[in-house]
Amino acid sequence: MSCYTVPALAAIIHFFMRKKIPSFRNDKYHRLLNQLLLGGAVFGVVDHLWNGEIFLFGDKLLLDLLLGVTITVVIFLVAGVMMIFDNASEKKHFKTEN
Repeated sequence: MSCYTVPALAAIIHFFMRKKIPSFRNDKYHRLLNQLLLGGAVFGVVDHLWNGEIFLFGDKLLLDLLLGVTITVVIFLVAGVMMIFDNASEKKHFKTEN
């Protein structure tokens, strides 16, 4: 069950951080990160619904929690890579305009 709770919790925490921290509020990368985290949580819910394990507790809880942490870390890495490529693309576009 906890596979989808970790990215969901990260999305909720990040959402409230965006509300409190002015520099995060209108930043497109923070909005993207929040959407990716939410997408990871929704994917986990769909997966667990599909397999009939939505509220499954038991001996696999720790492994499922570890999977949720892994998914969340991968989402952060993907968001970072997307941000790097977007920044490089904007710099290249800016140089060609001038």
